[in-house]
Amino acid sequence: MDLNADLGEGFGAWRLGDDGALLDIVTSANVACGFHAGDPGTMRRVCAGAAEKGVAVGAQVGYRDLAGFGRRRIEYAFDDLRDDVLYQIGALDGFCRVAGTRVRYVKPHGALYNTAAVDEAQAAAVVAAVVDYDRALPVLCPPGSVLGQLATGAGLRAVPEGFADRGYQASGELVPRSSPGALVKPPEEVAARAVRMAMESAVRSVDGLDLRLPVRSICVHGDTPDAVRLARGVRAALEAAGVRLGAFVHPA
Repeated sequence: MDLNADLGEGFGAWRLGDDGALLDIVTSANVACGFHAGDPGTMRRVCAGAAEKGVAVGAQVGYRDLAGFGRRRIEYAFDDLRDDVLYQIGALDGFCRVAGTRVRYVKPHGALYNTAAVDEAQAAAVVAAVVDYDRALPVLCPPGSVLGQLATGAGLRAVPEGFADRGYQASGELVPRSSPGALVKPPEEVAARAVRMAMESAVRSVDGLDLRLPVRSICVHGDTPDAVRLARGVRAALEAAGVRLGAFVHPA
């Protein structure tokens, strides 16, 4: 099972999360590419740290929305979104190559992640960007999502992902961050949810329903309060349950 987190989400003098500590825990790092968060210096630093620690680097692509941290849905023309995503992959890959590694997968961030999960037009633009850049790059996305279906149809590898620290609706979609139950905060609950995802391919919704959730990667958000503690707890619980941890792609 892969354990991933969103990293490199600071900007300039403003830092968010503890990238160095998380790189000691996760097996894959979704690195912000400068549109919703991140900047060249941050991208370079995180890519270098990931390469040093053998962590796979993914391009965490998002809307051009620094002010909203990429969490506001934006309507795009197909060509504009495709090219914005392509730009971000290429930018991060440049810093990866300087560090002796390369971008190994693509994961949309925030509102783009949620929109591409259900919206065919935006999902198609993301898929087109990945196809144009490198067909070997997997796409990290919700299981059964429109993005996953289109990626598979285009010959890409769609890697299903679950969120240990986020609430799920009965529909299988994430609870909006503006609604009660969006964040799962107790460390023991986050860890238990991760183990259940890994061992049973299931998660309990905020409505009390058991949902099928077959995943190959589990995410702990790097900007979640106490993210390092949560990630350590998740890793320890997975290992105690006999789950072998490793990136879903080779990091080098």
